[in-house]
Amino acid sequence: MNPSRTLVDRIKTAHLTKLTDYTRKLYRKPELRKLFFELTLQCNERCFHCGSSCTAARCDELCLDNWLGVIDQVKADFGTSNIQLCITGGEPLLNPDFFAILSHAYAQGFKWGMTSNATLITPQVAQRLADVGMGTISVSIDGTRKTHDELRGLPGSFDRAIRGIQNLIDVGTFKAIQVTTVINHGNIGELDEMFGIMDNLDIDSWRVINLEPIGRALLRPDLMLTPDDYRRLFDFIRNKRAQGFPLEYGCSHYLGLEYEAEVREWYWLCNAGVYTASIMSNGDIGACLDIERRPETIQGNILRDRLRDVWDNRFELFRHDLSDSCAECRTCDHVRFCRGDAHRSWDYDANRPLVCLKGTLF
Repeated sequence: MNPSRTLVDRIKTAHLTKLTDYTRKLYRKPELRKLFFELTLQCNERCFHCGSSCTAARCDELCLDNWLGVIDQVKADFGTSNIQLCITGGEPLLNPDFFAILSHAYAQGFKWGMTSNATLITPQVAQRLADVGMGTISVSIDGTRKTHDELRGLPGSFDRAIRGIQNLIDVGTFKAIQVTTVINHGNIGELDEMFGIMDNLDIDSWRVINLEPIGRALLRPDLMLTPDDYRRLFDFIRNKRAQGFPLEYGCSHYLGLEYEAEVREWYWLCNAGVYTASIMSNGDIGACLDIERRPETIQGNILRDRLRDVWDNRFELFRHDLSDSCAECRTCDHVRFCRGDAHRSWDYDANRPLVCLKGTLF
């Protein structure tokens, strides 16, 4: 084996061991850092990979007074200094009370960012976002023009998203403008062309994630990444990062010693229920919004439960290793670092991971 590779593996193993010890402490004493507000499930696009299968607003979505009350409650119970509000949907700008909600959050002292398809971000909307304190935004671009429009089910959406990004850039006051891309078997061949597009945009980072077998994507198994696709993707990310480009892989999976800490800033940790909580459009309280919504993953509802009580006294599902429930995972050589992988891609009926990169990357 390459001696330098052996040394790197030893260093990574030491780091991952410390992270494992830290994770055990985090299970016992979690820290809420990111709180997601799913303002609506309404969306003007119909993305084939949408984990929430968004199309229209639910009939039971929270009203303006509900959201204002949530903001006041979170400030009273958690303060504002250590929490980032992460605004999402659907397309959050389709909530008619969007600016009233976020204006109140900003006035109360919260830092906040948003995920958006950017098709509705005109110059005027971009300025209003700055006025109500938006610090960061992640915009979805899932391929070159033709591919993006097809995957998102909205003709012209690529051009509108690019214009939206430029409108944000032109304001010039946002802390970070990011593009997020979902890579599948169909668009992985466009990585180099997409890099050219991103390199010509004055964005702060490009975040790349893989298609997950959740939501609408379950209807397109032909677009799941192959083992060769995964290696191609992570080699691409690693090489671009080595060249200094701000490209990173998302927080989805444990990648093994070869790729961990080389395709993103640090090592993998599923944040669900230990750093992250979410309030869904109907008030349900959960962890990561990409996790399958079922009785055991829903921890309460903000209309009847106080988030502080739920955070402190529930979430048991997310505060132990998923591998505890899977015999195959428990006997794996990588279990102490992988811990059963991510809640977002866990099969809660079979108690096994839907995505395991052992045998593909390590």
